Amino acid sequence: MEYDFLIVGAGLFGSTFARTVAEKGKKVLIVEKRKHIGGNCYTEKIEGINVHKYGAHIFHTNDEKIWNFINRFSKFIEYNHKVKVNFKNKVYSFPINLMTLNQIWGIKTPEEARLKLASVSKESQTKNNLEEHAISMMGKELYEIFIKGYTSKQWNKDPKELPASIIKRIPIRFQYNEDYFVDKYQGVPEDGYTRIFENMLDHPNINLQLGVDFLSNKKELTKTSNKIIYTGKIDEFYDYKLGELEYRSLKFESKIIKGDYQGCSVMNYTEKEVPYTRILEHKHFEKKDTMNTVITWEYPDDYDKSKVPFYPVNDEKNNKLYNEYKKLSNSVIFGGRLGKYEYKDMHQIIASAIHEANKL
Repeated sequence: MEYDFLIVGAGLFGSTFARTVAEKGKKVLIVEKRKHIGGNCYTEKIEGINVHKYGAHIFHTNDEKIWNFINRFSKFIEYNHKVKVNFKNKVYSFPINLMTLNQIWGIKTPEEARLKLASVSKESQTKNNLEEHAISMMGKELYEIFIKGYTSKQWNKDPKELPASIIKRIPIRFQYNEDYFVDKYQGVPEDGYTRIFENMLDHPNINLQLGVDFLSNKKELTKTSNKIIYTGKIDEFYDYKLGELEYRSLKFESKIIKGDYQGCSVMNYTEKEVPYTRILEHKHFEKKDTMNTVITWEYPDDYDKSKVPFYPVNDEKNNKLYNEYKKLSNSVIFGGRLGKYEYKDMHQIIASAIHEANKL
């Protein structure tokens, strides 16, 4: 065999895996069907601003080893993510914290907040689905403002049909802490995410080929190595023989305008009647004071095979089907959001890739 590993996909899992084994002396062929590296972390410089082409990416972790690993490939700008929510033209702090509760209910202290939330949480007696679980956490009013419309748009399902696990990522804080993440290490790369992948894949043991569709060239490519690392859709790898897993996609519309558009990097729009879920203003990720600004409207979208799959729909039916596909895996290692059919943050993907590489 010409290579020790054939890696399909030059996103975060594939690139991390490639670099890890390459540094151990292994020869790697990595093929990517897109014309660019970086997967959905890909950034493009426009008007001197690193634009997140596939949605906002903020690196955050409590793991010093992962932080040190990613910092080998780029310097990071310290950035603490703060999200705002626009609901019926009123702007609120998010995730829900004392500032949010002061804006809505006039609450000023942690004790007041706990008493109020204990009172309104009784509006739901069960926690069988996302809606019930959310109301049991925050009551109907906060649920209506922050969760219901946004979730309905994002998943194109009634929140009553969704698992409670989706909402468990969102905290409620009893301090005036408006940071979206509370990890020890947080930031964005000063030269954009694409530069990280360029540096990560710059190794003599790595052969990168862009614009190569593995599934269209499967017979030829599998002759290059008997160890395959696959980061695409697991159901597509097996030609959907057990059925198709569900995914959600996104659409993006961007525009260059003068000045400052919204004064923050991310503004969520939580009314169901507003078609987009959020607006990104990319220069605020890097705290740049530029003449022009790049704005991106992010729209949730139904997935089909002509689109990019962003989110696995981890309900009971799909998870059951994924587990059936997993039994077929044999010698192929599946990784990343699509290969593992699970929503993971960037630091978790890196940790998973390093773990799999060291294990092999």
